[in-house]
Amino acid sequence: MGPRGRERRSGAVQSTNDSSALSKSSLAAHGYVHDPFAALLVPGTARRAPLIHRGYYVRARAVGHCVRAFLERTCAAPGAPRAQVVSLGAGSDSLYFRLKTEGRLTGAAVWEVDFPDVARRKAERIQDTPELCGLTGPFQSRDPASVLCFESADYRLLGLDLRQLRRLDQALAAAGLDAAAPTLLLAEAVLTYLEPNDAAALIAWAAQRFPDALFVIYEQMRPHDAFGQFMQQHFRQLSSPLHGLDRFPDVEAQQHRFLQAGWTDCRAMDMNEFYRCFLSSEECQRVENLEPFDEFEEWHLKCAHYFILAASTGDTLSQTLVFPLSEVFPRVDPASSSGVFPARIVTSDSQGRNLKRYGHASVLLSPSIILSTGGFGEQEGRHCRVSKFHLLSRFCDFEWKGNQICSCGTGALWDGRLYHTMTRLSDTQILVLGGRLSPVTPALGILQLGVCKSEDNSTEGLNVTVKKAGPEDSTLSCWRHSTTEVSYENQKYLFVYGGRSVVEPVLSDWHFLHMGTMAWVSIPVEGEAPEGRHSHSACSWQGGAVIAGGLGISEEPLSSVLFLKPSSCGFLWESIVIQPPITPRYSHTAHVLNGKLLLVGGVWIHSSSVPGVTVIDLTTGLSSEYQIDTTCVPWPLMLHNHTSILLPEEQQLLLLGGGGNCFSFGTYFNPHIVTLDLSSLSAGESD
Repeated sequence: MGPRGRERRSGAVQSTNDSSALSKSSLAAHGYVHDPFAALLVPGTARRAPLIHRGYYVRARAVGHCVRAFLERTCAAPGAPRAQVVSLGAGSDSLYFRLKTEGRLTGAAVWEVDFPDVARRKAERIQDTPELCGLTGPFQSRDPASVLCFESADYRLLGLDLRQLRRLDQALAAAGLDAAAPTLLLAEAVLTYLEPNDAAALIAWAAQRFPDALFVIYEQMRPHDAFGQFMQQHFRQLSSPLHGLDRFPDVEAQQHRFLQAGWTDCRAMDMNEFYRCFLSSEECQRVENLEPFDEFEEWHLKCAHYFILAASTGDTLSQTLVFPLSEVFPRVDPASSSGVFPARIVTSDSQGRNLKRYGHASVLLSPSIILSTGGFGEQEGRHCRVSKFHLLSRFCDFEWKGNQICSCGTGALWDGRLYHTMTRLSDTQILVLGGRLSPVTPALGILQLGVCKSEDNSTEGLNVTVKKAGPEDSTLSCWRHSTTEVSYENQKYLFVYGGRSVVEPVLSDWHFLHMGTMAWVSIPVEGEAPEGRHSHSACSWQGGAVIAGGLGISEEPLSSVLFLKPSSCGFLWESIVIQPPITPRYSHTAHVLNGKLLLVGGVWIHSSSVPGVTVIDLTTGLSSEYQIDTTCVPWPLMLHNHTSILLPEEQQLLLLGGGGNCFSFGTYFNPHIVTLDLSSLSAGESD
């Protein structure tokens, strides 16, 4: 890269600092962390979304955990040398000012390094802000041409390019840094912006230069799955592509990277593990209750694609002081793959008829017609709650065509709900239960949809009517629940289970709706009731319902598979023992095919692999794993918040929609409908 290219790239990287600083300011303003200085160090304000708040919160807690562990160890002994914190690529971070007010710098000092423009701008802001320069104490402001932009007794601010290691080494020494003293080097989202050779040189330089040091980094990883590809695309569009992820794609590779560079000990973990192992349940609950929130999939995926790492040199500073080995996150990796289900695109028209949405519901009306409703997606060139229905019709054996249609007639209008359920009553009638308009606004009332054919009897002319259904007191104010058709005394009922509401983050209750009278009824259910959950799956089987996975009360995925079994006096809860154990998951879809439960896609946090299709024999409890071959799908396939339709005769599974609001990277929708070929499953049975 030439000088002009490097300069443009440096400017793009610096702009990520401005965005990050605004996010940290919003984080503090909404009570996630106590940081009165973040807003003082950045011009302007911005209201970030709850998902971004959570992402920056866990980052702040992970970095803060490492800094505190270092200072508590190095500043505790009387007469110990002054501890040193060197923040590389510090940007507008307020670390120094927070440590100063907490009284943690009595035996320590802070050096910050960033691009000259960033460092000078920060120095000027400190000098112009009494609340900031009052904490630094007497300071010296340097000539604009000087590398040292700001200097006080325990704070130095340097303007340097981290790629110029010789200058960096000399400038830090000139600014009073003692290489022999205990030193914490901190790099938050810095190394991936450097070319791999520059990053490698920086890591090796630090290992050689500081014999008693701790190096803490916070970075991105897992570039190859759908979320990782979308994450990389986002940074490329900002002209600040992420480097080194292909060479160091996971925590194991990152640990090996540091050990090979001369660090004597190293441990890394993703942010799901840090959140579960190093924050108290009380603190997690506090944060989870700060704002209305309903983007669990993207929260867990974001945490799975960032890691915190601590590497150490010398005997005094060991990474086990930062991350004790007693705190281990349970890993539940799926069993070895038993086969592959090939995926291919079904619809590829470019007329705006594709099913670009998530959080919707889909139902098979007849072997050749699928109706999808609601969700959040693309409509008329914008992202919104979708008001149009999507009709997928088959016009030959393996070809489907999509159409967007509106509700018609004088009845009720579609209210734009998402995370609702749909149940087929007949070829032309569908029942809609639950859903939400926002995380604080449930979609009230039961709706009945009617599909009317046009005069020419073509699928293009189908119309959908909407009307209220059920008694006036039949309001169901939950979402992310399940509805399953069950049988009792030769009558059909809908079993409505779980979900969440405005008041309850997780529901554990259930209801029975008589499908003939549309009345809620009471049916005895015996056995130990399962723990509450939402975003689980539910399938009809042998007159009862099979419930699998979901997200529990602590926002942790569940692995349990339960059978609501018909009995002589009602129903009985039974737990199905699965061997080998399956990875806990949620936001998946499920179907029963020939006595086997298929769990499709979803999100999990206990494994670094990508969820495929888990197949469970409901009679024996034996499980097997099948990978999804996306070679013929030319774009990232995000299999959460999707729907799926099983076509047993064709041994196919249609995957419709899916995606989500991917942290600060933007919103992603699977652009086309995909089919999975399940023929290898039946082929395995016949062998």
